[in-house]
Amino acid sequence: MDSFFSLIGSYINWDVKSLLVFVAVFILTADFIKNRRPANFPPGPWQLPIVGNIFTVNHNKAHENLMQLATTYGDVFSLRMGQTWVVVLNTFEILKEGLVTQGDSVIDRPYLPLQEDVSHGRDLIFSNGHLWKQQRRFALSTLRYFGFGKKSLEPVILDEFTHCAKVFRSYEGNPFNPLVIMNNAISNVICSLVFGHRFEYNDEKFTRLMKFFDEGVHIQGSIWEQLYNSFPLLMRRLPGPHQRVLHIWGETKKFIGEEVKVHKLNIDSSNPRDYIDFFLNEILMNKGQSDSTFDEQTLIMCVLDLFVAGTETTSSTMRWAFLYMTKYPEVQEKVQAEIDRVIGQSIQPTMEDRANLPYTSAVIHEIQRIGNIVPLSLPHMTNKELQLGGYTVPKGVMVIPNLTSALFDKTEWETPFTFNPGHFLNKEGKFVKRAAFIPFSAGKRMCLGENLARMELFLFFTSFMQHFTFSMPAGVKPVMDYRSGITLAPRLCEICVTSR
Repeated sequence: MDSFFSLIGSYINWDVKSLLVFVAVFILTADFIKNRRPANFPPGPWQLPIVGNIFTVNHNKAHENLMQLATTYGDVFSLRMGQTWVVVLNTFEILKEGLVTQGDSVIDRPYLPLQEDVSHGRDLIFSNGHLWKQQRRFALSTLRYFGFGKKSLEPVILDEFTHCAKVFRSYEGNPFNPLVIMNNAISNVICSLVFGHRFEYNDEKFTRLMKFFDEGVHIQGSIWEQLYNSFPLLMRRLPGPHQRVLHIWGETKKFIGEEVKVHKLNIDSSNPRDYIDFFLNEILMNKGQSDSTFDEQTLIMCVLDLFVAGTETTSSTMRWAFLYMTKYPEVQEKVQAEIDRVIGQSIQPTMEDRANLPYTSAVIHEIQRIGNIVPLSLPHMTNKELQLGGYTVPKGVMVIPNLTSALFDKTEWETPFTFNPGHFLNKEGKFVKRAAFIPFSAGKRMCLGENLARMELFLFFTSFMQHFTFSMPAGVKPVMDYRSGITLAPRLCEICVTSR
């Protein structure tokens, strides 16, 4: 009897093993058949079953990895992230072909589950179709109104510099980390635009929000976002940093929602004060229209996009500027000498001064180039089949523009890996903007806040150079390494700032 049960148990045991083997083989075979590269699809590295190339790329140095892969597989190559095919574009010529010449074919954004769980498809940056067109047109007109129209943000930026400079002076030349201060200063310019007012630097709620931004942008550029977007059903149920991201943006939406409530109580439709007022007016004017995308949820998400994108990128650029000035004091001295000669030290700079400050402008552009703030831009998606680099890219494929490859393209820059303001100066010393300078991306999806960012960078940088000298603490060398995320920000470090 014992031998009988032993035989049955052995049979069942082998049956279960056979079933598991069959299931494993079936899954692997199905994955292989489903995810074979289409005909004439860009080449790429070998992929693991199920996860594809998620672990092929070092997500802390993704842009560098992608440039290395391009040396093996060409300027147009493919990766598989989970179950999603991705085509990566490298070099300025390929980026121009993909984003500009054939830009209408890659104008869409892909469906990203993490972004969708935050925005529910109501945002400004990742939306498509009618909603994106209507909201981008509205955002551009509003930014133009406040940036270059009746209510210029130039005095707002210069006033914010005054507040920021006061804090810098309070350290009396002692080392400090400028991260939170610069985030507050840059964000206050956006706050003036969207909320109609600024926040004090000691406002605990606002400071907490700035720290949230830094944390959220860092996590969303990590492997956790890739895992979430590749396996959303699983990741929604698992703990991890991805859950922290959802909490961060949830808290940010609550913060914005409270501002919207206050605006609704005090709105004067005949005299809109800021972006929120303009948007609330659009909600009223478009009420009952079936094609209107103006509602409060879209308002909150669009403000969040402007808030985060407009803070993180410019703040990181300014902190790179401080570091490069400490590393190259001779460049800093030359900038200060030009500013002293053209403007002096007692008059605030204006945008009209930019044409007379070619070296200062060249330094700002070189900081943006080598700082490489948004190395992979934001993902696109093909809305129809197209030919690119000799390959066929089908409809519905995600496209990653590796902006790093243009900003460090050896055929476009004389010394691509060296800080060299001469990249933007001609033989006569006049400023020249290079075609391969695309830190704001290119095409119809390029950063809509480019003009505002350029204004902020020029006025803040020129004002800082006019009034301060930046250096490292005694015995400390500047660390030029980056902290990865959606953006490349300088690693946390302390600097010394002395009044001139």
